[in-house]
Amino acid sequence: MTESLVLYVPGAVIAAALIIKAPTLRRGWEQPLMRAVCTLLVGGSLAVILSAPPTIVAVNRLTGVVNFSAPLVYSLLTAFSGACVVVILHWSGTPAAVVRRATRLTVAAYGTVVVAIVTLFALGEAPVERLRDMDTYYAHTPYLREMIICYLTAHTVGSTALTVLCRKWLRRLSPSALPLRPLRTGLALLMLGGAFDLAFLAAKWTAMAARWSGRDLDQLSTTVAPPLAAAAALFVGAGFLVPLVGGSAPWKDYCRYRRLRPLWAALRGFSPGGLRPVPLTWWSPVGIRLVHRESVIDDGILALGCWFDPAVREEAYGAARAQGRSEEEAALVSDAAMLAAACRRRAEADRAEADGAQAGQETGRETAPAAGAHPGFPGHPYRLDSRPLTDLAHAFQTSPIVARARNRATRS
Repeated sequence: MTESLVLYVPGAVIAAALIIKAPTLRRGWEQPLMRAVCTLLVGGSLAVILSAPPTIVAVNRLTGVVNFSAPLVYSLLTAFSGACVVVILHWSGTPAAVVRRATRLTVAAYGTVVVAIVTLFALGEAPVERLRDMDTYYAHTPYLREMIICYLTAHTVGSTALTVLCRKWLRRLSPSALPLRPLRTGLALLMLGGAFDLAFLAAKWTAMAARWSGRDLDQLSTTVAPPLAAAAALFVGAGFLVPLVGGSAPWKDYCRYRRLRPLWAALRGFSPGGLRPVPLTWWSPVGIRLVHRESVIDDGILALGCWFDPAVREEAYGAARAQGRSEEEAALVSDAAMLAAACRRRAEADRAEADGAQAGQETGRETAPAAGAHPGFPGHPYRLDSRPLTDLAHAFQTSPIVARARNRATRS
């Protein structure tokens, strides 16, 4: 039962991912990339699920052919390997004409292997049903031996190509480019899945070689290889899905919404006139939440316009340039520093006003006007032009220059 779960769980996860992405895949069905992704997910999920012993028994009984599951699983694994190569070809940025030729060649090669697997199984004799050791049990049987070699070779070529291409591509991508992070994550997962797959193949080839040389290392094929195959399918499926999900509009909105949190948390109390934003419901979509958060931030920046100290900005700009930052980066950091100092001064002024109001109530004296009515720098109604806001939020939260400006505003 444990062995079956090891195979069923990754297969179910990949199938669930396919169902979740089904609308996107259906809308883009005319694109070769989408068709390859569908083939990859369907082939990987079915190959893992059909490799479990209970499923092998059910398929063999349903078809009435002993060991019918063997060519079925081998063909699915071969299609899975070919689809991996095709998807990587489309991702690689190679000219379209080259990709089309390479795709046709890959489909033809792996399609030929699938036909060879089915033909060799039909020509061979496999009278004894094998649930776990089909490879090693029939390692010396004519035609079946060649069938096993065909699928292992095709799978080895596909996994090796996938891992090598992902590694080369990953090294060319900039680590700091935010739009490329889903792609980098996907490639890293693909490399990890490729490593597990190559380990699975090494176990299979070693067990087969041992049989051919008269030794018995069947445990490598029956015990070690299945968990490796399950892990490989899970990581490879996730690796291909992450860039698709990460490149979607809802995911981009969610990432932007999350990165804006530092600014939103600092500015949400400074809405003009003390107005609070309209609360959102728990079912509000992320796009609406993003617009709401951006509006709160913009209102807060406008409310703090007369609290911005140009001296803080100039000092932060000079410090950033002294660290070797570009003009654009220095301007971004200096805007964030000026905003952080304004937030701190305004918050302390509001607290002082509240304390004064409470003391006035206790003594019966009139209280001072609201602190927001007396901006600290009335001659400098600065605006912040730094865009995108996500970069401003990152500097606001992480820059040591901004932290220094905030601390100095506290002491002043």
